[in-house]
Amino acid sequence: MKAVLTIIGEDKVGIIARVSGVLAECTVNILDINQTVMREYFTMIMLVDLKKMEISIEELQQKFSIVENEMQLSIRVQREDIFKRMHEI
Repeated sequence: MKAVLTIIGEDKVGIIARVSGVLAECTVNILDINQTVMREYFTMIMLVDLKKMEISIEELQQKFSIVENEMQLSIRVQREDIFKRMHEI
């Protein structure tokens, strides 16, 4: 199964390191990344492969809650199929 992560917040050192660290801990493979900084705002979308992950998406989101609080970010994890349906025109 694949998922889409969206990360938004003020730009600061260590965002990519923290997010990719959580993914590595959970055996999640990063397939694609699109990241930009608009003025002081950091935005990133990641496509990840959850095949080898041994926890639920809800548990992964809980792990990201810690990063959200520490770094004042918004991090959302959605299954790819749900993300696609939500963004259809």
